[in-house]
Amino acid sequence: MSTSKFAIFIDLENCGAKVETLNNVLEKVKIRGDFLLGKVYGYSDRFNSLKEVLLSNTFTVVPSLRYGVAQKNNADILLVLDAMEVAYTNPLIDSFCIVSGDSDYVPLVGKLKSMGKFVLGISRSEVASNIFINACNEFQFLESVAVRRTPQPKRKKTDDAQGDDLALLKQIESILDEQVDEDEMFASELKGVLLRLRPDFNEKSYGTATFGKLLTKLADKYGIIKVRNDNYNVMVSLLESENGEADKPDALINQDNWVQLFKEQLDHYKADGFERINPSILKADIQGLYPDFAEKNIGFKRFSDVLKALEKEKALALEMDAQKNMLIKML
Repeated sequence: MSTSKFAIFIDLENCGAKVETLNNVLEKVKIRGDFLLGKVYGYSDRFNSLKEVLLSNTFTVVPSLRYGVAQKNNADILLVLDAMEVAYTNPLIDSFCIVSGDSDYVPLVGKLKSMGKFVLGISRSEVASNIFINACNEFQFLESVAVRRTPQPKRKKTDDAQGDDLALLKQIESILDEQVDEDEMFASELKGVLLRLRPDFNEKSYGTATFGKLLTKLADKYGIIKVRNDNYNVMVSLLESENGEADKPDALINQDNWVQLFKEQLDHYKADGFERINPSILKADIQGLYPDFAEKNIGFKRFSDVLKALEKEKALALEMDAQKNMLIKML
């Protein structure tokens, strides 16, 4: 199976200063293919917490040199020039990830696509341009890329010795969840992705002689993944319930608890470093966590009415951007 070869170009002002958020961006790329080179733009002392991640992933850093009012345009131009140089001079790279939602990058995206390159765009919903979103081959909001609470069935309590197993299982779940065309993947392919994410990965560290035995151990122990043999190939997939639907959380959202559940999700965005988000992000995440959610079930006709009620509860503040689109501000 062929693997995409990625170059990543990151506008740090768009990505933010959170190590976890940057790691999540890299995870999205490494699940899709090999990461060959990366550049970050606008680096300054306030991004010092990112040093280890940037160095360990061999990023080239373009510092922020402030002079006059054209600072941001300078960084944008440098990103475009660098991306085009890579596209013309490095035949190994067939995919580009641009972490910025600025519509100024649309001509760059168009040129890369005309050269047969795949373009993945990632941006905060607050600043993502619809033109840029539609121009990319694939686009994801940074809030969705960040680690999210995921609905899980109740599991047995675990001790500290199981922490490594659970961390590995979480990564395997993320990889399997990213599969679009197939419900399952070859164990050998899964191991290849794990090695891109964790170069020090070794199944023997988990007390098993082979990767297949490790997967079987995790499947038997936690009941989250399914392992089967298909003509001498080991296949892995996420386990589904008997009725064909993924396990859903036991908690339901209702008129008694909806305010608290929304506040918890908003606190999660704030902890991830997001000051503002698009309302569609909040609604999608709530629906993902609580599939029974519907505005009418908690006494409202529209989602905007839900947001106004949350504003009265001082859970958030509503703002309008320059295009008169509603934004949610964290408090």
